[in-house]
Amino acid sequence: MLKDASGQGAASAGPVVAVDAGSIPASDRFGWWSDMVGHEVMPVSIRSAHSGRFQGRVEAVDLPYGQVSTFSNSPMTAHRSPLHIRRQDPEEYFLILVRGSSIRLEQARGVVCLGVGDMGLFSTSHPLACEFHDRDQPVRVTLLRLPRAALPLRGGGADRLLAESLPARTGSAALLGPYLAGLPDAARACAPAELARLGAIGVDLATALLATRLGAQDALSVETRRTVLLARINAFIDHRLADPELRPAAIAAHHHISVRTLHLLFRGEPEPVAASIRRRRLERCHADLANPALRHRTIGETAARWGFRHPADFSRAFRGVYGASPSEVRARALDAKDACAAG
Repeated sequence: MLKDASGQGAASAGPVVAVDAGSIPASDRFGWWSDMVGHEVMPVSIRSAHSGRFQGRVEAVDLPYGQVSTFSNSPMTAHRSPLHIRRQDPEEYFLILVRGSSIRLEQARGVVCLGVGDMGLFSTSHPLACEFHDRDQPVRVTLLRLPRAALPLRGGGADRLLAESLPARTGSAALLGPYLAGLPDAARACAPAELARLGAIGVDLATALLATRLGAQDALSVETRRTVLLARINAFIDHRLADPELRPAAIAAHHHISVRTLHLLFRGEPEPVAASIRRRRLERCHADLANPALRHRTIGETAARWGFRHPADFSRAFRGVYGASPSEVRARALDAKDACAAG
């Protein structure tokens, strides 16, 4: 768990914990940040041209299978030496998503420059050099902690991927990037059981990414394969909600599985696939109707925009979920906007 400068628990919102260097005297800030990185990631030596006016914030989500942390801080360099490793090696990997500035990583004979949106992997068990290229631009990275024991890759196979650019826009990585970026907001609204499920999804997506890169897909467990396939299907559904032809048969065909297999995948989910599609469409419609900026769209246009072909069926389903008609929801939103403007 993250600690603040006094060693107490940092400010949190449920499972999300955040600390900010701004609450610490400027003279102590860089030293505190160095200690915090050593505790939360791994012991390293860091330097910064901004040490006298250092700024930094970290937001972390603790998960049953690891941790996701987003670091936003002044530019710096970090080095992990053999001495650091001898003192403490938690035997962990970190998958890094670059979200601001660019980074040069050097580890285990690999050297890579990662730009915004790129992903890479580093380990606590090998010497490391990390340098942020944009010396005057704030750094922003998200790290997914992966204990070595959690990866089903024999003989430290993931070491072959250290300091290498991982494909970030295809396959599992295309799902993993948005997952990492959006996890803190999602976690704030999660019950413990759902958060555990979210954490497992992240580890499974990362495992699938690494195994695919190594050509070791056979090492993946049946459960990991199921989780990754389900994540891909859910992303496909979200991107195709506007298509009125989005039905179980079309989803199954796109993913080269049978309709029966698709229904079996959703058997462990809160709702069947068809009900999931309808709920998501209704949520999008509700959001649009409650948005005064979209008042120019008719209710029929809003329904059609999210895949509802028949206005009467849409209105009936909408009222059944929200206890009010689409026109009533829109009217309430407009009244609330007018009240705010008048007040």
